[in-house]
Amino acid sequence: MRTYRVSASGVVNAPTGRVYAILADYRDGHPHIVPRPPFGALEVEQGGVGAGTVIRYPMRLLGRTRTYRAAVTEPEPGRVLAETDVDTGAVTTFTVEPGGDGRSARVTITTDVPTRGGPLGVLERFLVTRLLRPTYVRELRQLADFAEGRSRDAGADAPAGG
Repeated sequence: MRTYRVSASGVVNAPTGRVYAILADYRDGHPHIVPRPPFGALEVEQGGVGAGTVIRYPMRLLGRTRTYRAAVTEPEPGRVLAETDVDTGAVTTFTVEPGGDGRSARVTITTDVPTRGGPLGVLERFLVTRLLRPTYVRELRQLADFAEGRSRDAGADAPAGG
């Protein structure tokens, strides 16, 4: 099966350590940056910070809600965090690199999705890109708001229960 990549990057005006800490904290950090919709409430099954964490979350795609389960690893602790879907093998990585001024971070969210070949694969890749790229742009904006201390109102992008 082929793999297809969808990615988005942005700059966060906060130190890389703070940005990475938010991403790696699945109890008190990461839930603040998850765009709703298409994601629902993020649930921690095991761990909670960085490698060894197991998460579960619903995602609404094309009118249907599916629950995903992912295991978290840190291929490069402090720089790269990876979520691997236990059912599909899709891998989403969060890469945090220092900005040129030392006070900011460049963050890239990338998902490698297994996809079919042929016409169904073309359609699948088109739909995945159309859904994920704008979602990642929103997630990066919410990460910047949270890391920079700007609070969004308690609307659709706020985490449930916290």
